[in-house]
Amino acid sequence: MQYRLSDGTPPVVKNLLIINVLFFVATIVAQSKGIDLINLLGMHYPQSQFFRPWQILTHFFMHGGLTHIFFNMFALWMFGRMLEMVWGSKRFLFFYLVTAFSAALLHFLVVHYQIIQLTNSMDPSQVQEVINEGWKVIQMDKNFMDPSMAHLNGLYNGAVVGASGAVFGLLGACFILFPNMILMLIIPPIPIKMKYFVTIYGLIELFSGVANLPGDNIAHFAHLGGLIAGIIIVKYWNQTRRDSFF
Repeated sequence: MQYRLSDGTPPVVKNLLIINVLFFVATIVAQSKGIDLINLLGMHYPQSQFFRPWQILTHFFMHGGLTHIFFNMFALWMFGRMLEMVWGSKRFLFFYLVTAFSAALLHFLVVHYQIIQLTNSMDPSQVQEVINEGWKVIQMDKNFMDPSMAHLNGLYNGAVVGASGAVFGLLGACFILFPNMILMLIIPPIPIKMKYFVTIYGLIELFSGVANLPGDNIAHFAHLGGLIAGIIIVKYWNQTRRDSFF
């Protein structure tokens, strides 16, 4: 089933918005009672003691703050609404979930590579100290003084949250389907075509991910994973029969 713009917000986008907001409210309420849902439902590195299988699904319904969820949900509403109206609900939901999982996959492949590089250059006792004591240090809102240990601790015990990977998948789809659609940016307030916006944004994410600046806790490669998966899926759909892939 497909929808017209006049139909308002289609059901999958509407329900995704509701679920994300409910998770955000639950996070705040649980925090007031001393329960850390970010740690429980956010996605941890698979070898971390805090990894749980359900985090593969729950992490992209979690958000780290009001600004984080606002911009993700605004982008979901703005771009997801158009795509669900074009594809219908079933195909849109499939696309959203696949790009979200693809984002997590690329992110943790990069994290795994970074962990190997770090542990090969560190004393084994330092690595073991991070594994044994790292989460306790983070819980105290601190980190290790040694830069390598601090970096490893963030990679190993940090939780990834947010719908950003799937949102970048939506941008990838719009890049293929609506390349000449005009967007009005907020900062700076200028019009820009979708194809240029997505290209520039993607290059910024690539540069930021490669630069890996200290204190940058944004999962840039998750964004790129969602973007790349979105482009590949839509290119495939455009080159085959619409009913040949889901």
